[in-house]
Amino acid sequence: MTKLPEWARRGRMGWAHTGAQRPAFAVTPGPGQESVWDYPRPPRLEADTREIVVRFDGVEIARTSAALRMLETSHPPTFYLPPADVDTSCLVASGTSASRCEWKGTAAYSDVVGPERRASRAAWTYPEPFDYREIAGYFAFYPTLVECFVDGARVRPQPGGFYGGWITPELVGPFKGE
Repeated sequence: MTKLPEWARRGRMGWAHTGAQRPAFAVTPGPGQESVWDYPRPPRLEADTREIVVRFDGVEIARTSAALRMLETSHPPTFYLPPADVDTSCLVASGTSASRCEWKGTAAYSDVVGPERRASRAAWTYPEPFDYREIAGYFAFYPTLVECFVDGARVRPQPGGFYGGWITPELVGPFKGE
């Protein structure tokens, strides 16, 4: 790993909740459920073999059973899809400013283009992540802008508009952004 920039070091130190102890305000998960407050900080990356489908403007953009799921305290997971399972002909570099994550580095955004519509900055990737090299070049999608499904269930977007977490039926919160 390369030397971390100062902004990333500061960001890593600024969290009170790290998944070590669920706060009193968090919903207690029932059988088969997960609390986002039990997810660790730093985040954990895990393979997810459920079928992931992403659609936009009537076109299937991605389909995979080889996603990586990023689990981070207070956030619904972000799903990263392998580039081989994404129709990259539907993605166009957005040319807008990137965002930064203290764990993953600087994200590059793409617009998703369908036959009749365009979703600005609907997908992103980390070309050179700091710690999570496995997601380099993988794509994530905002479920507020495209249709995302996990094993046939439509994903609800993480509240707040900035974050790209996918709320699936087994998750309990509250979620960052609410």
